Amino acid sequence: MRASIGSLRHYAHKQDEKSHHSYETDFTHVEDHHATKKESEEVWRARHDYYTRFPNTWARIRGYIREPAAEALGCMILILFGNGVDCQVVLSGVTGVAPSAKGSYLSISFLWAVGASLGVWCSAGISGGHNNPVITIMLAIFRGFPWKKVPGYIIGQIFGAWLGAILTYANYFHAIDVFEGGKGIRTTPGTASLFSTYALDYLPAAACFFDEFLGTFILVVVVFAVTDKRNGPPPAGLLPLVIFILILGLGAGWGMQTAYAINPARDLGPRIMTAMVGYGRAVFNYRSQYWLWTPICGPLAGGFVGALFYDLFIFTGSESWVNRPNAEAREHFAAPRPSERANPIAGPPATPDAGSEEIV
Repeated sequence: MRASIGSLRHYAHKQDEKSHHSYETDFTHVEDHHATKKESEEVWRARHDYYTRFPNTWARIRGYIREPAAEALGCMILILFGNGVDCQVVLSGVTGVAPSAKGSYLSISFLWAVGASLGVWCSAGISGGHNNPVITIMLAIFRGFPWKKVPGYIIGQIFGAWLGAILTYANYFHAIDVFEGGKGIRTTPGTASLFSTYALDYLPAAACFFDEFLGTFILVVVVFAVTDKRNGPPPAGLLPLVIFILILGLGAGWGMQTAYAINPARDLGPRIMTAMVGYGRAVFNYRSQYWLWTPICGPLAGGFVGALFYDLFIFTGSESWVNRPNAEAREHFAAPRPSERANPIAGPPATPDAGSEEIV
């Protein structure tokens, strides 16, 4: 009898263990099912987002080149308006080209401002609307813009300027033939100055450099000011209007002596174009490589000093290395706040045992 009862107890214990193990197994399966379902949902969502952005092969390629392409578009629009008005105003001054002059220096200043503002408008939402290697490089130095993007941006800017120049040349080359006095005649600076910048003859090299230095200094200071959220940023969508006013002012006040390049891409792209269409090496040999030390080095130097000036005396944001914390500040930031320090163990304060003697 006792043996039978013991056997029954042993059987019941085994059944309990089996049921408990079965419950744990079922619960584990449920957890695994939910985890798998959650993981599947996340994978599906990631794939859905990917195919929404890149529905085909071209969309994936465009994803890599979209920002440089936007910079190219912005610079192309800048040059189409700028070179276009240069050609129209200058070439129409010859009666063989047009019966009367079509524009003035004010037209030139105004249309360069239009081109700059529309170029920013067309590219700002995609690439930030730099449209100028100086702006791109200064943002990388002082605002944390990724250096890995800088080469692509600059290539896009130069290509866009080249494209805008060659389209303008294709539209006006017949008028250039008449202006130059014969088919295929091309002179430097002559009509080459319709596309890239050349200084007035009386200016020495140092004055040319300083002219571009000063113009770009003003450009970068204003751009940094209007993009500083702690200063006086314009309302959303009105940055192109600010750029219009800025370029109009620079052209009207600082454009006479060197044609205010203030943008290496604006000069280099069209200069390469003129070398390709018949102006030859003269566009690069002019005044001992003027193209390098005035419209490239001058703006880069002026842009750096302008950005440094603004950050030293005005800008307080943490994006700039000028405002990087020193050792004491880093130590302070690394230390926990008083409210975050370890609290004493929970419970009433410790009291002496009832049987212990007080030590006097």
